[in-house]
Parts: sequence; C-alpha cells; structure tokens
Amino acid sequence: MTRETDQELHIGPLHQVLLAVRDLDAAIAFYRDTLGATLIASFDPPGMAFFDLGGGTRLYVSSTVEGEDDGVSPRENSVLYFRVDDIDAATEAVRSRGVTIEGEPHIVFTDSAGTFGAPGTEEWLAFFRDPEDNLLAFAERRAAE
Repeated sequence: MTRETDQELHIGPLHQVLLAVRDLDAAIAFYRDTLGATLIASFDPPGMAFFDLGGGTRLYVSSTVEGEDDGVSPRENSVLYFRVDDIDAATEAVRSRGVTIEGEPHIVFTDSAGTFGAPGTEEWLAFFRDPEDNLLAFAERRAAE
C-alpha cells in the first residue's frame, strides 16, 4: 500500500561499502594481497582506497572518517551505498516517507581520467539513516554538466 505522497523508488544494486580502518597500508595489503581484491585507486592523503569486488560493487576503506581524532568513528564504521538512476528523485521519495536527509545530493568526484568508469562522469551522493541510525547513501553516476 502506498500513500498519496509517496513517490516510486527502486534502489539498484549495492554500489559501495565503506569500512573505517586505522592503518590504510595494512588494509590495502590485506584486501589486495591476501584476499585478491583488485585495487582501483588509492588517495593518501586523505587516506582512501577503493577495490573492485566484482558485480559492480566497490569496497572503500578509509583511515580518515570525519569527526574523530583517531581517524575511525565507530558510529560510521560502515556505510552502504545504493546505486540509483536518479538521485534527486530517490532522495525526494525517501524524504516523502519521513526520512531525514543528512546530506542532500551533491557531487563528490569528477572522474576526468575514467578511474571508476567512463571518463568525464561525476559521482553524486546523498546521505540518510535507517531506523537503527546506520548511515546509508544513494549514489548516481552522471555525465558532467
């Protein structure tokens, strides 16, 4: 049953998972060398690495989670990012269902070199929480404006 104010919403596959780590180099070695995950890119600073887990899902390890002096925030130890076709519509759909949006849709990366997909595309994210206060995100790749 839907309410009249509901907008249609269909999340896509799991796009990315964030794991907070204390030692970026050790995490890269573990996921790349021990588990065999393909390292897509690392950026240090600020302390981020991305791995291809197959099926369009990325693992994002970060040693710099905002808001904590030691670089690891237990509250944000993991974040699920869901791919959507239209981040603005998806954000409005969950907002219409009473979800508080913590981060409005915004660009986080312009992929000029094609590191994560087609060159010249942008990665957009919007953040919100589930009923257990877990941080979730919508992710959309779109052509640069």
